[in-house]
Amino acid sequence: MTEQAQSYRRKVNNINKFITLLNRAGISFGPMQLLTVAGRRSGEPRTFPIAVLDLSSGHYIVQAFPKAAWVANVRAAKTAQLKKGFRKRTVRLVELPVAERPPVLREVVESNGPSVGKRYVTTGLASSPTPDGVAAAAARIAVFRVEDV
Repeated sequence: MTEQAQSYRRKVNNINKFITLLNRAGISFGPMQLLTVAGRRSGEPRTFPIAVLDLSSGHYIVQAFPKAAWVANVRAAKTAQLKKGFRKRTVRLVELPVAERPPVLREVVESNGPSVGKRYVTTGLASSPTPDGVAAAAARIAVFRVEDV
């Protein structure tokens, strides 16, 4: 990971601590929710602040960093819990096959502004911040559709 990506990750981790505290206190904002999923090795619950994106074809969670622990945990689990404020719900996170990811990734960048595309370049997941550039990185970016159980 580049120095720029490491610096960005540290900033995000600090912000995530704040988001987690607020959400646990019942205060939520934007697309941020707490994802709780069993650890893939320990089986113990692991909680991560995550953006649940409302797109034209449904609700999605998209990987923002390489080797994100939550991605591996979700792949190993059958269900997870999402919490926004005081509301909790059990969900199934269905990983999209690589061939189905490009339109979702394109919409993520198109509907959320240029900073989102730049984030994928900064973290090393995409080589171009454009909607097509991020969509071309579909094999490196996990995308999960959120389904109620």
